Amino acid sequence: MSVTKPSLPKGTRDFSPVEMVKRNYIYDTIKTVFKKYGYAEIQTPSMENLQTLTGKYGDEGDKLIFKILNSGDYLAKVDEQLLAAKNSNATISKISEKALRYDLTVPFARYVVMHQNDIAFPFKRFQVQPVWRADRPQKGRYREFYQCDADVVGSTSLLNEAEFILIYHEALSKLGLKDFSIKINNRKILSGIAEIIGKPELIVDMTVAIDKLDKIGLDGVSKELLERGFTEADIEKLKPVILLEGSNVEKLESLKNVLQTSEIGLKGIEEIEKVFEYVNHLTSHISHLTSHIELDITLARGLNYYTGCIFEVKTNEVAMGSIGGGGRYDDLTGMFGLKDLTGVGISFGADRIYDVLEELNLFPDSAQQGTKVLISNFDENAELYALPLLQQLRDSQIAAELYPTSAKLKKQMSYADAKNIPYVVLIGDEEMQSGLLTLKDMASGAQEKLTTGQIIEKLK
Repeated sequence: MSVTKPSLPKGTRDFSPVEMVKRNYIYDTIKTVFKKYGYAEIQTPSMENLQTLTGKYGDEGDKLIFKILNSGDYLAKVDEQLLAAKNSNATISKISEKALRYDLTVPFARYVVMHQNDIAFPFKRFQVQPVWRADRPQKGRYREFYQCDADVVGSTSLLNEAEFILIYHEALSKLGLKDFSIKINNRKILSGIAEIIGKPELIVDMTVAIDKLDKIGLDGVSKELLERGFTEADIEKLKPVILLEGSNVEKLESLKNVLQTSEIGLKGIEEIEKVFEYVNHLTSHISHLTSHIELDITLARGLNYYTGCIFEVKTNEVAMGSIGGGGRYDDLTGMFGLKDLTGVGISFGADRIYDVLEELNLFPDSAQQGTKVLISNFDENAELYALPLLQQLRDSQIAAELYPTSAKLKKQMSYADAKNIPYVVLIGDEEMQSGLLTLKDMASGAQEKLTTGQIIEKLK
């Protein structure tokens, strides 16, 4: 039998114990904030029916869905003609009925429709699970990654949007980030812009192009708009909008002027103003919060279901893509037959946040530590003596290990070093007779003689 060299699929990773402690620190911090704002956790399966996911993310998104081959003879339902035609899209529905979830929002919509009689509306849920995308792997972009989502459905109140701004601010601040931008826009403003140009049918083309401003600049955006069916005259009308400057209030005043003939555009401005008003009332005691919020008219997240406010969060401390985003959708559950249920949701990019915290050295010591104390094991007597102490430490919520076999001290110390265990309890004949055990601080090398009770107090 040939030996297979172990490897991972591209864009996926193993996580070591050290990494898992740090990852859980991020999840636990974000989950604590979600719960504080009234959100409850659910989970959905890793795989969904392919038809549940298809058509929900636009053509580009559909291409990135990982399909799962039907079990057994998956070609059984495909006729020779279809295979000969080499039409992969037509073949997929015959050979694949399931797919790995692409995000957590569409499965959430399905969940709400399936459980609509069991849940109280407005329904506030959060979900922390992996998603899969057949994307080209690169720095900060993986094929398997975790999303941390919170959504509320069944409420039109813009208080929800304001609270999401607070959730972002609180969670990221708790994680130690200081310089980040919570960008906000409104799809209705973008609709208004497309309307005053007289091309409402090209709103998606317009937003896809505008969204690339920070990547390809105004010339690049103009070129793309021309390719997508806009004229030079349209682009002249768009320029003052794309290049908006000033404070949030000044930007809104400029937009009111540009969009004065567009009812839907003015409605979008009104919604943003209401969100800002709520934020001001909620955070009158937090003076610096508003400095993190930025009205960004180029923000046009490409997903097809946002209808109102749109969010995106970026850190300014590290070169990294967005570390969060979301928005308001008016009829997400309509695709599953439950009409007119409005919702709004946000997502934290936990993998990118991890990379940011790692680069800025922001993980606290508590997020880098597993076992706190190792008890030495020199012989059978010492082992028996150590067992009650081991249990007492654990009963006191101190992560403790007993070295599992009697071995030379050097070997046991090497083990403690390899696992970053900060303390070692040494138990020899003298310690067992006196009842005073030696506690060694691995960082400083200092040793002191203490009773069991004193050791527990110190390590607590």
